[in-house]
Amino acid sequence: NTTLYNQIRARMLEKFQTKSARVKGISFHTTRPWVLTSLHSGIIQLWDYRMRTLIEKFDEHDGPVRGISFHEAQPLFVSGGDDYKIKVWNYKQRKCLFTMLGHLDYIRTTFFHEEHPWIISCSDDQTIRIWNWQSRSCISVLTGHNHYVMCAQFHPKQDLVVSASLDQTVRVWDIGGLKRKRAQPGSADSFRTQTPGQIDLFGQSDAVVKHVLEGHDRGVNWVQFHPTQPLIISGADDRQVKLWRYNEARAWEVDTCRGHYNNVSNVIFHPRSDVIVSNSEDKSIRLWDLNKRNCISTFRGEDRYWCIAAHPSLNLFAAGHDNGMIVFKLERERPASVVHESSVFFIKDRFLRKYTFGSGKDVAVLQLKPGDSNCKPNALSYNPAENSVIVSTHNSSKSGSGTSYYEVYPIPAGNSNEIASGEGKRFKGVTGVWVARNRYAILDSAGKLLIKSSAHETTKTIELTGGVDYIYYAGTGALLLRTPECVSLYDIQQKSTIASVRISKVVRVVWSDDMSHVALIAKRTIALCTRKLELKATIHESVKTKSAAWNEQGVLIYTTANHIKYSLHNGDYGIVRTLDLPIYISAVKGNNVYCLDREAKPRVLTIDSTEFKFKLALIDKKYDQVLHMVRTANLPGEATIAYVQKKGYPEVALHFVKDPKTRFNLAVECGNIEVAMSAAQQLDDPAVWEKLSEIARQQGNHQVVEIAYQRTKNFEKLSFLYLITGNMDKLRKMQKIAEHRGDTNSHYQNTLYTGDIAERVKVLRNVGQHGLAYLCAKTHGLEEEAAAIEASLPPDQIPKVPENAKLLKPGVPIMKSDENWPLLTVSKGIFDKVAQSGTSALEATVEVDVDVEGAWADEDLQLDDDGRVGSDAELAAGLGGSGDEGDGGWDVDDDIELPPDLDIAVSTVTGGSYVPPAIGTSTAKRWADNSQFAVDHLMSGAVDSAMRLMDDQVGVVDFKPYKSLFLQVMGRGAVCLPGLPCQAPMYAYPPRNLAENSPKNTLPRKYIKLTDLVDQLQAGYQLTTSGKFSEAVDKFHAILLSVPMLVVETKEEMNEAIQLMGICREYILGLQMELARKELPRRTVEDQIRICELAAYFTHCNLQPMHLILTLRTAVSLFYKLKNFKTAASFAQRLIDLGPKPDITTQMRKILAACEKNPTDEHRVTYDQHNPFVLCAKSYTPIYRGKALERCPLCAANYIPEMKGQVCSVCKVSEIGKESIGLRICPNQFR
Repeated sequence: NTTLYNQIRARMLEKFQTKSARVKGISFHTTRPWVLTSLHSGIIQLWDYRMRTLIEKFDEHDGPVRGISFHEAQPLFVSGGDDYKIKVWNYKQRKCLFTMLGHLDYIRTTFFHEEHPWIISCSDDQTIRIWNWQSRSCISVLTGHNHYVMCAQFHPKQDLVVSASLDQTVRVWDIGGLKRKRAQPGSADSFRTQTPGQIDLFGQSDAVVKHVLEGHDRGVNWVQFHPTQPLIISGADDRQVKLWRYNEARAWEVDTCRGHYNNVSNVIFHPRSDVIVSNSEDKSIRLWDLNKRNCISTFRGEDRYWCIAAHPSLNLFAAGHDNGMIVFKLERERPASVVHESSVFFIKDRFLRKYTFGSGKDVAVLQLKPGDSNCKPNALSYNPAENSVIVSTHNSSKSGSGTSYYEVYPIPAGNSNEIASGEGKRFKGVTGVWVARNRYAILDSAGKLLIKSSAHETTKTIELTGGVDYIYYAGTGALLLRTPECVSLYDIQQKSTIASVRISKVVRVVWSDDMSHVALIAKRTIALCTRKLELKATIHESVKTKSAAWNEQGVLIYTTANHIKYSLHNGDYGIVRTLDLPIYISAVKGNNVYCLDREAKPRVLTIDSTEFKFKLALIDKKYDQVLHMVRTANLPGEATIAYVQKKGYPEVALHFVKDPKTRFNLAVECGNIEVAMSAAQQLDDPAVWEKLSEIARQQGNHQVVEIAYQRTKNFEKLSFLYLITGNMDKLRKMQKIAEHRGDTNSHYQNTLYTGDIAERVKVLRNVGQHGLAYLCAKTHGLEEEAAAIEASLPPDQIPKVPENAKLLKPGVPIMKSDENWPLLTVSKGIFDKVAQSGTSALEATVEVDVDVEGAWADEDLQLDDDGRVGSDAELAAGLGGSGDEGDGGWDVDDDIELPPDLDIAVSTVTGGSYVPPAIGTSTAKRWADNSQFAVDHLMSGAVDSAMRLMDDQVGVVDFKPYKSLFLQVMGRGAVCLPGLPCQAPMYAYPPRNLAENSPKNTLPRKYIKLTDLVDQLQAGYQLTTSGKFSEAVDKFHAILLSVPMLVVETKEEMNEAIQLMGICREYILGLQMELARKELPRRTVEDQIRICELAAYFTHCNLQPMHLILTLRTAVSLFYKLKNFKTAASFAQRLIDLGPKPDITTQMRKILAACEKNPTDEHRVTYDQHNPFVLCAKSYTPIYRGKALERCPLCAANYIPEMKGQVCSVCKVSEIGKESIGLRICPNQFR
């Protein structure tokens, strides 16, 4: 086992950092990229250190939480705090499962046992307790220490416990007796579970002290077992780290590590190397050689360190300090490697190794010279002509220790089994690459480019400008020069820059096999360029890109911390597969990815390349490959369908879809009426048939239009379709259907279409329009009918026939259009042919027979000799006719389910008098009946019910502020259309959704959109920034009152609306408090103190950072003038943490320095920044956590209990503390 510290760099490799209160405990999850931190503020935080995000907060402890630990296998973690409680949590359920009580003082540490369901805890009550978390009881109490017990841990394998105490001792306990008792399912075990405190109270039979280690001069803070060796490490307030060895008989001190100059707070063994890691209150983390016991590296920070933890399997550590936590590595894990043809050269343990892709042979070819212990080789360049490599070691240490250098090694020829020692030569330089058969380029530390021969003689020196800090190979005689802001292509022979591309902080360069494309990889950005550095695409990742390689088709395969991804040359990218641990790609051959892991072991991973090969063929317009993959490959997934549709090939996406709804939409998009017809038959939805009729009408396919109108029972449009196609027979049938439906308007309209004058006169007489009936009959020469009508009318009611009257008779159709309208002849596309091939069930076409005399005769209208409708038994039964059984098509009978708007009374003539139809329900009334939203009731004019809803939902009791808003809403509910002179205007009611505007679900259009309120919020921000507080309060108040007038569709929009209301509440409260502060008198000290209190409270309103900076500046100024320097310093520090402008930062640092000279407060102010509180919106006094309070049901503003029953001073409409059902603005809330 080679020691790791020889490879540790001289600086900490920071991976993740958090800002929070003091971190007192840390624990890594064994498999997931998670880390738990317990804070001095009482909060437990769960972080994803890979994605750099906070997953969850757990806040149930009262006071600091010092002990925290993940369970190795179960979704559990345990915590212990200053509230004397041990809590076991389930992070999947995100809640505390139970609490165990027993300790009488602060709990210092808590740990799970690796095998048994045990938890060990230690406390300031001088005891150690072992708990069974399954039975939730204490099973043993270990006593013996006579001061606070600071740490207690199980041995990972043996039945031992080690503890550290402020009594300056370390104790080793034997818990074998406890294990034996718990293993026996006897009565003693069950009795112990019930009464743990009555039997073996001091635990002599369960756990006995095996060794007492004395040697520290002050209290011991931490102790830990070595995972494999009989060693113990301890750290104490005497600033020493002590190493102990033990056996069955005794324990003794091995050595002491000295170097810390303050209390050692934590010390651990490295899980996989002979290294000790300690941290201290002297703001440093130190690494010690376990064998030599000397300090090998020191990392210094700005805060005191309190805890440290090591990942059980990865090269990761986490340390907690006064202001947060840091996750870091102790070494760079990426192995240096270079690919040549079918093999890769890489460095592992100071050996140059060669791995062959095809055979999988991995051999060591060369042993490198011993190098700088602080640096690992980071780059290789191979010269196949001379079989030599350049090994570059770049020292990027901030401390400057060590030197960057390169080594040139000839690789020995032959297949000797003995590994030859390298005979290479070492030179100073940042990096080196081969640029020709016998030439290589070196970038020296001065920024000069040196061209050397294979004999290491300098042949050319080039002065570079622009701050070049690294060079990369770019083909024979060319280099890529990296600066902090860009990458340039440089011709060595001409000494000139050919091209450049702007991309900052490039860390790797990957060329394709033919050198036609290059990937420039930064930390979270990938730029794809051509050979001349013409930028083709840019890819942005949220996590760090680890490695990349091009495959044979020119697709870039790259890796992040947890994914293998691909990118096409146009910038389209996706995920190929997930990873458990990061890898470093060497090459991609077919579906195999050859890579190295963190331990520099060659690995071969298999990927599915179907997706990106399909997309690449589609982009390159290789349609023969696309067709082959459509027929043979399995391309599932919504992402592939969306991609093909986005690229303008919906006919291709059509072959992958089974869902009828999606197939219908795709078929409509590509104009495939046949497939759309088939999908519409499966869905049988009126909205789908309506959409199909529109698309078919645009293509002139009136036969499909007819079918769609028949399915939706759209009688008016169907009659007009028969008119323009000249189908008079069906038009007369529609006239008969309208008569039996009792639809007078439709009946009269059809008589106009057919030119049936006698039927028209009949309709007019039936509705009581005898004058119009007389004019119609007289004008068209129906003398008998005119005479009959004239005889029934008084002489003064007989109208005079105009002399210039014209016949209202439609033209005779020249030709009946049975076929669809002709279209231009076009050749079928290559993908249309796939639909005709019939290779699978998904590709089969659906033929629609539109011959009305054939299978669709049941959908046609059949009349008997008497003119009655009837094509089947049901039709005949419904209308008094007879007929044979058919397939069931046009069923005009009593059982048909027509929309309610067609459910009108049939007019009958009794004794020559006309009975008018019953008055229906108005649209506005239907709106109020169909909705439970207050805004819909307002749109319909139902003000009383709207006010009642707002009272029930958000407790509104004062509607005066809502008066103007109510009038605006009511004014937008209807549209007034002017009628004829001397006639009343007509009103139209715009619906919310035309496609679903049936009487059962009709609703008014939306009054206001959420995006409109967001725009108004920005205006409020601008008013706040410009200092117009009164106008800003009015703006935020208007937005707040408008939120209950919203109607949103999704849960996300609803949450956004609630968040918008919270923002308005915070700004109204803060600005009103600021306006009140400015009106206060300033005569006495008490007045000044109250002014400072309001300024301090204003800083705790949840404002935007730019506004919070302004409030903090005000608070700093006021408290500094009041000579409350301690509080002023806290405000100044908060302001600096927000990152203001440099001049403000400088000013705050000066104030901070002045306050630190006298960190006291001269006057007592009612303000405690460390005790969480909310503000009463009326009295402007703090309500601390745990105190009783009341809230506004609308804006959720907080109030002291005395304010209950009053009107909220923020929203000015709701009653404080009134019970309500809550804001209702989304339909999902009523389901």
